[in-house]
Amino acid sequence: MRFILIIPLALAILLTSQVFFGVDETKFAVVTRFGEIQRVIKNPGLQTKIPFMDQVNLFDNRLLRIDVRTESMPDKDQQFLEIDAYVRYKILDPERFLLRLKDEFTAQNRIGNIVISELRRVVAASDRADIIGGTAETQADGTIIVVPTITDDQEETREALTRKVIEGANRAVESVDNDFGVKVIDVRIKAADFPTTVELTVFNRMRTERNVQAQKLRAEGEEQNLKITSDVDREVAIIRAEAEKISNTLRGEGEGQAIALFAEALEQDPEFYAFTRSLEAYETIITENDILVLSSKDELFKYLETSSADSSLTENSDN
Repeated sequence: MRFILIIPLALAILLTSQVFFGVDETKFAVVTRFGEIQRVIKNPGLQTKIPFMDQVNLFDNRLLRIDVRTESMPDKDQQFLEIDAYVRYKILDPERFLLRLKDEFTAQNRIGNIVISELRRVVAASDRADIIGGTAETQADGTIIVVPTITDDQEETREALTRKVIEGANRAVESVDNDFGVKVIDVRIKAADFPTTVELTVFNRMRTERNVQAQKLRAEGEEQNLKITSDVDREVAIIRAEAEKISNTLRGEGEGQAIALFAEALEQDPEFYAFTRSLEAYETIITENDILVLSSKDELFKYLETSSADSSLTENSDN
């Protein structure tokens, strides 16, 4: 008896679920019958359909995100960059969306490819600095590094590039051939960098550029060093020449005064002058315990002999 009651209840529940369906405020609903669209429901609430014949297709009416695949794209200078981006889009016409794209998975592929194509076109006409950003700064030792920051001008340029991608993508998804029933709201570049395959080449080129810069700075420093050294050497030579000139002048004046004094002394008492000069010579050439062998006619012996004779005379007079 209970089994007999359960069957009608189950059938009633099944029939109710096939007749009634709810549409959430975050969803669009498109009711199809054997593949043909019967009606589009954009307002939330409880709705009805023909059981087992009508099918309900639900689509999100909020912003949807697509993480497009990373692609290698050449910039204005034909330098390839790995671009990783995402897209935000919104379904405006669920009927067109269902007819053209069927579901959100297909939409990710189709819209993602369109955005990649537009990104490739815009990147090809742009400079690397406008895409990657960064500011070159010279360190205290002359090394130049790129600081990973984006200036206000670069930020404005990136915004302009993004707008170009959005406008191009919307033209594509709204064209007669496509008409996806969606609108691209935003496109953002998550990362932009050199491909791994060309990293070594880029680093080598950057290293070469830095070496050229270093050699240039080193050459300029050497030139300044030579200039400063030559200036100092010239000043030293001038100072030394002036000092030698003054020294020679003073030496000449001193020698002149000495000669004048010697001449004056000679005029006053030539014999005493000769005697004192001989004593100075004795003091210079004769040291203690020296033995001299001199000729009796030698000029040097004259005062020694006289000195010895005077001593003998002095001793005899004492005796």
